[in-house]
This record gives sequence, C-alpha cells and structure tokens, in this order.
Amino acid sequence: MAGVTHQNQRTAAVTGAGSGLGRDIALGLAVKNYLVFGTAVSPEEIAELKQASSGAVTLSHCDITDESSVKTWAREVTAQTDGGLDLVINNAGILTPGPLEVLPLNAIRHEFDVNVFGALAVLNAFLPALRKRRGRIVQISTWTASLPLPFNGPSGASKAAFETFAAVYRAELKPFGIDFVVAVAGNMRTGGPAKTAAALKQVAEGMTSEQRELYGKAFETFANTMNKMQNSGLDSASAAKRVIELAEQVPAPSIGAVGSDTEDVLRLVREKSDAEQDVLRLRMVGLDP
Repeated sequence: MAGVTHQNQRTAAVTGAGSGLGRDIALGLAVKNYLVFGTAVSPEEIAELKQASSGAVTLSHCDITDESSVKTWAREVTAQTDGGLDLVINNAGILTPGPLEVLPLNAIRHEFDVNVFGALAVLNAFLPALRKRRGRIVQISTWTASLPLPFNGPSGASKAAFETFAAVYRAELKPFGIDFVVAVAGNMRTGGPAKTAAALKQVAEGMTSEQRELYGKAFETFANTMNKMQNSGLDSASAAKRVIELAEQVPAPSIGAVGSDTEDVLRLVREKSDAEQDVLRLRMVGLDP
C-alpha cells in the first residue's frame, strides 16, 4: 500500500519540503529509496511533489508553530512507519531582515516561533520514533549564527539559539543512539533569493521618513549586497546533496558546512578577534566600518 514502509526501507521527515532546499532534499532522499514525509504550505506544492517523486514523497499541510498540528502530523507519519523513523531534517525557516530598531517585536517573535519553537515542537514530536530506530536529526542552520550580520539580526539570533539547543539535544540523546547534526548553510540559489528580495522591499517600504533618514541608505546597500550574495550562491541541488551526505555520514559529524563560503566563515570566526569580526561583518554587506 502506498505510503507504508517496505521492510528495511529507510524513512525520513523533512519540514519545509514544498519548495527550495527542502524540496530538493526530499527528492534526493526519495532517489536513495527513502520513504519521505514532509510539510508544505499549499495544496499545489503537495500535489506537485507527490507527482515529481512518483509517490515516494508525501507532503502534509502543517503549521509548525502550532504544536497540536505538529503532533497530529507526527502521529500520521509514524502510523505509516511502524512507529519508527530514521531521519528528521528540520529545514523550515523564515527570514525577517531589517534594522532592529525598526522591526516590530511581533515580527521578531514570529521568526523565533518558526525557527526555534516550531523546530523544537517537530523534534520532540518525533523523538519516540527516532529512539525506536536509533535515528538521526539534521538541523539546517546558517553561518550568520556564528557571524551575525547587520540588518539580519533575527535570523542569526534564532539560528544561534537553536544551535545551543542542538548541543544540548546531542548530549541528552546520546544514550538513545540518536545523532544530531547541524548543517550550516551558506548562500544558496534555492528560491530563497526571491523571497528575501520581497522581504527586504517590504521592510524598506514600511519605514517612516525618520527611519529612512536613519537607516535607508545603509539598508539599501545591505539589501543589494544580500541579493547578490544569494544569487551567486550554491545551487539548490548541490546544497541538498551536501545535506544528505551529512545525514548519512558515519560517524555523524556534530556540525557540517554546506558550501565553501560557510567553510570560510567558520574558519574566520575561529581565527579573528571580536574587533576584526566587527569590521568583517560590515564589509561583507557593503558597509565600510
């Protein structure tokens, strides 16, 4: 019966699998004979990916900020996998760019609801199934968690918060044989650039005249630089392939870079002083210190 695991078939759950990086991860896992379950935001995404994967990927509409919805999705998935799960890839996330003085607190709070509390809800809902299979968790993060950029505070802060949770999970879950890998993504051409451009435009247009006087020019420079960085980044298929490599690597790494730019940033953070990093973060977004 479709959607039920065959003997020895590996199983995976991927959040944010309807588009971008999550979609390519789901399809890549299906090619490797995983039975894949995921979340999406629209019926069109659900139908399209089911067809593209010949039924190997089953998407559900699930708001990960709604804990009851997450628990329902987890029950539906584990009912089709004999109660076990080999892999969870926490990919869903949002970006809320803008000056911290300008961004409404509710907007920042929502980013944490998705990137932190939603991710926690997903993992906790699937932990019983992961314990049964001694499975693995892969959390998609970003290098801005290690080198925060101006006008990108909520994203870097929320991902940094979850990297702390990841270290704690890794220790707490070790007795159960569950690995926890943080996949640190760099700039990617995953569909994200268009979403980022729209978000940047919305913030700029929402500024008051006083806010534009204070931040307008610098934020415009940041926005232009960010769009160029994303459009020149790793293509989605290559990024997904690297994430899957980390999901299957033995022994499991605690952290892995997705893209050469991430490798460079993580090295620089280890080598540079705080003062040097302050200069670097400004230069990276086109702003002279």
